Amino acid sequence: MLCLLALVFLGGCATNSKNPRDPLEPINRAVYQLNDGLDKVVLKPVATVYKTVLPQFVRTGVTNFYNNLYDVLTALNNLLQGKVGDAASDVGRIAINTTVGLAGFIDVATEVGLEKHKEDFGQTLGRWGISSGPYLQIPFFGPSSFRDGVGSAVDFRLDPIRLIWRNHMRTRNLVWGLYVINLRANLLDSTKILDEAALDPYEFQRDAYLQRRRNLVYDGNPPPEKDDEDIPELKTKPRAEGDEPARPSGADLGTPQGTAPVQAVPVTNIQPTEGPAS
Repeated sequence: MLCLLALVFLGGCATNSKNPRDPLEPINRAVYQLNDGLDKVVLKPVATVYKTVLPQFVRTGVTNFYNNLYDVLTALNNLLQGKVGDAASDVGRIAINTTVGLAGFIDVATEVGLEKHKEDFGQTLGRWGISSGPYLQIPFFGPSSFRDGVGSAVDFRLDPIRLIWRNHMRTRNLVWGLYVINLRANLLDSTKILDEAALDPYEFQRDAYLQRRRNLVYDGNPPPEKDDEDIPELKTKPRAEGDEPARPSGADLGTPQGTAPVQAVPVTNIQPTEGPAS
């Protein structure tokens, strides 16, 4: 929250932006460079080693474990949004995966037809009619907005890892650390696409984030609005004939399907969609 207050305070001297949804662009770009540098020096190398050393089935089990933990937040937010059926399905997923799925390491619920959802308190605020507000790059946590920053703070207070291991700080931090490394490893291919495809990685990430968050708030069916023109079509580098087309969805640096939820992820410029936030 201190980061948010600092950015609000500095906003008056940083309004030179072409995009009305990003009035703090000069500050956001500086924070983006900081996050990107830390990611390249620290988190990306660790995640690369993690992905190289551990076999796929182990990493899938770890991902399933965290998915199961954060289904608790999804169920709660579905309930707050009035989606009782989805909330009941989420509770069923937790029950099945925690028992039959061996503490969540095996995703049995998906196999029996219980769809996985992804909800957080930022989305809940959006469903309640609260606009996203200005775009933000938060130090160590990446892309967000004023609304999603508040949502992340609420999600952090209810974070299952924080609550389960509240009396064991070392264990809690190790579990969080593994979560971050596993999430970053799952996003290595997506960030490679961003680096290779985007003319301006900052703009590409910002526009992808804003579009994706709006789609999530409206469950993939957002109503038309005049502000849509504020988010231009994602810009990618020209490609040579015969090259694979750049896929904007790869630059949507949120949690890919099958990974655990975090609103924000330390160090990286990627938007975890569920998980611990500060």
